[in-house]
Amino acid sequence: MSNILIHISGSISAYKACSLASALKKQGHEVQCTATKGALHFIGPASIEGITGRPLLTDVFAGGETGYIPHISLSQQWADLILVYPASANVINRLAAGLSDDLFGAIFLANNFNKPLRIAPAMNSQMLLHPATQESLKKLEGWGCSILPSDEGLMACGTKGPGRLLEPLDVAARIEEFL
Repeated sequence: MSNILIHISGSISAYKACSLASALKKQGHEVQCTATKGALHFIGPASIEGITGRPLLTDVFAGGETGYIPHISLSQQWADLILVYPASANVINRLAAGLSDDLFGAIFLANNFNKPLRIAPAMNSQMLLHPATQESLKKLEGWGCSILPSDEGLMACGTKGPGRLLEPLDVAARIEEFL
């Protein structure tokens, strides 16, 4: 089927990336995951690696002496679709600023929208509605990213409103429709 790169950012909803990766694998896709250091506070590499059968990548310099350059090979050759799930306010704002001092920032710039890139926001309502985040989402969409809607409801912080991460099976169905 397809090669899908999932970037996991530091959000309490990072655990849902495990369910999404599992659903995509069951559909016959190959899944590679990258993660921020913040994501590793919420999920462990063993969970993702056990589901995908691939190492969880976190370091832009992971190729070392092998000559493997993950931000180039993943974004330009391997991935058929790139998905940020969940996309924290930090990741959204960093991408919109063009920062590439971590693995996914470098993947984002190296891809340059040659492969479809989807972003699934997940954060507290006030963070989502903040002008900086809203402007960043508009900028990213204008550049060619597809922004998935967030759900509304009760969040981990106890508030209700927009910003809940779309459920894994909903995202898997959207990916299947797109592909």
